Amino acid sequence: MENCNEASTPIATGCSLDTDENGTNYDQTRYRGFIGSLLYLTASRLYIMFSVCFCARFQAKPKESHYMAAKRILKYLKGKIDVGL
Repeated sequence: MENCNEASTPIATGCSLDTDENGTNYDQTRYRGFIGSLLYLTASRLYIMFSVCFCARFQAKPKESHYMAAKRILKYLKGKIDVGL
C-alpha cells in the first residue's frame, strides 16, 4: 500500500455495492479484521464513517468487490495523512 495511488474520495461516486452473487468469494475472517481496523480509525477520522459502515454491511459473505471498495478507503487515507480534526 506504500506505492499505491491516492484516491480522491473514500468510495467511488455512484458506487452501488450489492450482494454480488456471481463475484469471487473473499476470506470472511480477513475481511472482518480489515473492517474492524477501519472502524477503529473512525474514532479519529469521522469523514470516513459512511464509507466504512457501507462496506461493513457485507461481512457475512464478502466478495472481492467488497474488499476492493474497502481497500479504496485506505488509498483515500494515504492522501489525507496531514488532515487533523
